[in-house]
Amino acid sequence: MRTESDQAGSERTCIVTGTKDVPDAMLRFALSPDGSVVPDIRRKLPGRGVWTRLSFDTVSRAAAKQAFSRAFRAKAVACAALAETVGALLERDALQSLSIANKAGLVVAGAFKVDSAIEAGGVVALIQASDGAADGAAKRVHALRAKLGPEANAIVRVDLFKSGELDLALGRANVIHAALKHGAASSAFLARADRLRRYRGGEADAATETERGDAMADKAGAFGRSIKLAEKPGG
Repeated sequence: MRTESDQAGSERTCIVTGTKDVPDAMLRFALSPDGSVVPDIRRKLPGRGVWTRLSFDTVSRAAAKQAFSRAFRAKAVACAALAETVGALLERDALQSLSIANKAGLVVAGAFKVDSAIEAGGVVALIQASDGAADGAAKRVHALRAKLGPEANAIVRVDLFKSGELDLALGRANVIHAALKHGAASSAFLARADRLRRYRGGEADAATETERGDAMADKAGAFGRSIKLAEKPGG
């Protein structure tokens, strides 16, 4: 039996702001049998769901203002730390996706290997540990620009995860620099990383695809902007 979450093309409405957007640009929540609000970031839980913007601030407001009870038309208990829980789930989802890309042979790690990958070509994204030295990241960017010229601006730079988090995802120690090669698993990771970036970034980053403009989305896509936000909300 298909739920409304399966109908990916339909717009959804944020229960806090009234903003409409496609499911990929929103967050879905379900109601458990005991009346608890459950984040459904993969949109797979059965039953009726309600939606918010892809924003830490919006989820916090929904929990604080009892917006879930009104939307579900039933008692819905949202924990005070719901926004933090959603952020942790989105982060885990992105890191699991990075691990899958690594197992598919699409990730190289270590400064020397990243530099070699840049020189060889085929890099679609650079990953820098958020607690790594800024000059190391600048060196990789300089190498990209020397190799690709203006086309280097199309390479995503991801600065969302600490070194220890990258270590666990990639199964190696002291990861500061990594690079992604072209492939479906890399694209899947970048999509999840961008959702995490937008969620942490606040209302401006939660702007709908319509608000940002289809032309911008088509031009930038997954590969046209920096996915960079070292600090977590409330962190």
